[in-house]
Amino acid sequence: MSDKTTLVLGGTGKTGTRVTARLEALGVQVRIGSRTAAQPPFDWDDRGTWGPVLDGVDKVYVVYSPEIAFPGAAETIADFCAAAVDAGVRRLVLLSGRGDEVHAGGSEQAVRESGAEWTILQAAWFNQNFSESFMLEPVRHGVIELPASDVAEPFIDAEDIADVAVAALTTDHHLGQTYELSGPRLLTFGDAAAEIGAATGKEVSYVPMTFVEYAQMLRQHGLPLAYVEMFRKVLDGRNSYLSDGVQRALGREPRDFGDYARKTAETGIWSG
Repeated sequence: MSDKTTLVLGGTGKTGTRVTARLEALGVQVRIGSRTAAQPPFDWDDRGTWGPVLDGVDKVYVVYSPEIAFPGAAETIADFCAAAVDAGVRRLVLLSGRGDEVHAGGSEQAVRESGAEWTILQAAWFNQNFSESFMLEPVRHGVIELPASDVAEPFIDAEDIADVAVAALTTDHHLGQTYELSGPRLLTFGDAAAEIGAATGKEVSYVPMTFVEYAQMLRQHGLPLAYVEMFRKVLDGRNSYLSDGVQRALGREPRDFGDYARKTAETGIWSG
């Protein structure tokens, strides 16, 4: 195997697919880290998969699943970083989140102390959560329910995250940098629903929920209850500010949510 392979964990996810496509377009040899869509497979919960997937790898885009803020993530990421450095990995680019210094912060510290070159990407709420994740069906049905009250978020586009990640993986200009990545303006979830509605030409409304109601909904759909505590932390207004990470890393403005909504509506994915 080549010693210039870049491993993209979460390579079938929202940012991973975009990072993979960009790297391959640049002629970089890429290995996708996935439980089911790659050989050798990678599973955060099966450490026996770590060694084979790290064999011959030079750089890693680190995306923790299901969420970096979940309990136990920091310890697992620390162990993975140690295994990666032992296997010869020299650069780690971590996708982290804004506003959770307790759990996400521990994962970031593990990367910084790993002995590898590193870059940290602290991302706000993804635009693509409305089209490529758990919010897709609610948008299709015209009702978005979340325990977010009227909190404003600086929604970030996954395309921008991928651009920054690829720059950090392929050039030396971003070593030792922590980038807070946000979009260019603050929107409430009601604002976001209205923009999606305008782009699709149908009514899309936002309905705030209590955390108790949200927990009941998660149980009904078999989703981890850890999302309740995560949302309680990050949807309390602590992230209601803009940051300049995209501008610092790429020298341009981030993509706007309105542009995302219009382009996504054109694909027909919100039509159901």
